Amino acid sequence: MAKVTLDRLRKVYPNGYVGVADASFEIEDGELLVLVGPSGCGKSTLLRMVAGLETISSGELSIGERRVNDMPPKDRDIAMVFQSYALYPHMTVADNLGFGLKLRGMGKAEIAERVGAAAAMLELEPLLQRKPAALSGGQRQRVALGRALVRQPQVFLLDEPLSNLDAKLRMGMRVEIARLHRQLGTTMIYVTHDQIEAMTLGQRIVVMKDGKIQQIDTPMALYNRPVNLFVATFLGSPKMNILWGQVDERDGDLSLRIGEGVALNLRPDAETREKVRAYVGRELTIGLRPEDMHLAEAGPDTLAAQVEVVEPVGNEAFLNLGCGGCDLVVRLPPYNLPRAGDTVHLSYAAERMHFFDRESELRL
Repeated sequence: MAKVTLDRLRKVYPNGYVGVADASFEIEDGELLVLVGPSGCGKSTLLRMVAGLETISSGELSIGERRVNDMPPKDRDIAMVFQSYALYPHMTVADNLGFGLKLRGMGKAEIAERVGAAAAMLELEPLLQRKPAALSGGQRQRVALGRALVRQPQVFLLDEPLSNLDAKLRMGMRVEIARLHRQLGTTMIYVTHDQIEAMTLGQRIVVMKDGKIQQIDTPMALYNRPVNLFVATFLGSPKMNILWGQVDERDGDLSLRIGEGVALNLRPDAETREKVRAYVGRELTIGLRPEDMHLAEAGPDTLAAQVEVVEPVGNEAFLNLGCGGCDLVVRLPPYNLPRAGDTVHLSYAAERMHFFDRESELRL
């Protein structure tokens, strides 16, 4: 196990494109850290730089106490699990698990011991004599994890390892990976574009966009206090509702006028109130999570909205609504739902509002 330190790590391609811009953070010894962001944000590039599969343009990378910038991948004491399983089709599961150890000159007895331990941990023992073609997608992914596991590396690197699996298998494998990390206590860096994977697996999450780190924090800290509009809307499913309009003040009360005759009452906490007051007469962006809005009787603290689509998904339902030119989604219990075309009234948790500058998109 080892701590991984990135100090102003940068990747610039020959055409001048910046794939990763000055990434600086530490992954603690034994931590499971997730890199998340949309396609092309630089998360896999950053992971490959840690692995030694991408050259580092500038900055310092350390694994444990060693600077590894120019060290070949085989000497970094890391193991990587890729999106594709990359198993040898002509080898059995047992041979696939032990092949890397055989290449390193390890003795047969130790290889057998390590393969047996990994197979037991991943419930692969009945499959050891099968070949990859006779395995399901989930079983193949467990073999790929086991091949990394037998190496007993200081750091595990996982690059979107579940993206080829269906939804049910992904859920099961998320639990498997979390359990493995708890048992092994090994440092893990996990890359995904799936914010649900990021939220459920990561002890901390690094959110990236356009090669730049947007925010680093625990999952719920990111969810509750996103530093900007991108983080706010990227994390959460359905994503955060965004409303915008002009801030008005009357008799000391603040409101957001989001359309003709449509206003949202603002009750920011004492710390935020003066920041919001500075926007009186100017535009401001407000964020509200789908679970922070509810159906209610018409009243001064409600919004009128028209139901556009109703999405019942079993244990809950999502209402897609239009309100003052803004699109909203509300999460509800799946009972007594309105129909498309109905006009409904929404109450909202004013204390759960998020406030963002309209131009910079930064949190107030």
